[in-house]
Amino acid sequence: MPSDPPAADLPDFAADLIKGTFDANLDTSIRQMNAYSDLVAAAGRSVDQFTKDSVSDVDKAAEAADAGDSGEARATRALSTSGVDHNLTRHGRVGSLAEAAAARGVQPRDIVKTLVVRRAEDDFLFVLVPGDREISWPKLRSHLGVSRLSMPDAAVALSVTGYERGTITPFGASTAWPVVADASILEPADRRVSLGAGAHGVAATMSAADLVRSLRADVADVTDPISSPVT
Repeated sequence: MPSDPPAADLPDFAADLIKGTFDANLDTSIRQMNAYSDLVAAAGRSVDQFTKDSVSDVDKAAEAADAGDSGEARATRALSTSGVDHNLTRHGRVGSLAEAAAARGVQPRDIVKTLVVRRAEDDFLFVLVPGDREISWPKLRSHLGVSRLSMPDAAVALSVTGYERGTITPFGASTAWPVVADASILEPADRRVSLGAGAHGVAATMSAADLVRSLRADVADVTDPISSPVT
């Protein structure tokens, strides 16, 4: 068993003990301060990354528009790149399907609506529907082999396509989602149809067969006639 230090050594012993305790506490404090500094830095990086990751696709779409890459510009550029023979019409906003058809020189049934459908989380598709028809959800679910489908709200539709509702088209969309075209679009064989071109009152008219071919659309019976008259 160690003996107590001689009385003469007590001051030195006490001083060493105090110094050792102080050094240990100081070292612990420094380590804690360093750890806290690292934590703050990591939190700062996390917040910064979170902020970057949380910039919505809606904001990105708006930034693209501010940069001059408008929906119309993207759609018309994609149409030109596709090589599809088409006529572009700019008639401004209209009050009805019949009015839009008259401005484009087609029948209301020949105006193709591009609808965005959510198949699963972060999984969407475009459905091309003639003006006188509407999606048959049982048919579409059966064709896709799923039990549930939904329509996203306007903000989500914008975020996943880059287009406002009412201007949506597969041409130039921010994501090339799969396209399902209702089989009736191809009847008769020489049918010409018109669909939106990225801006309100802007449309592209083309051969239905060319439309389906250029988009590599999956053609299927996925609609029913609209029960009320088309106006």
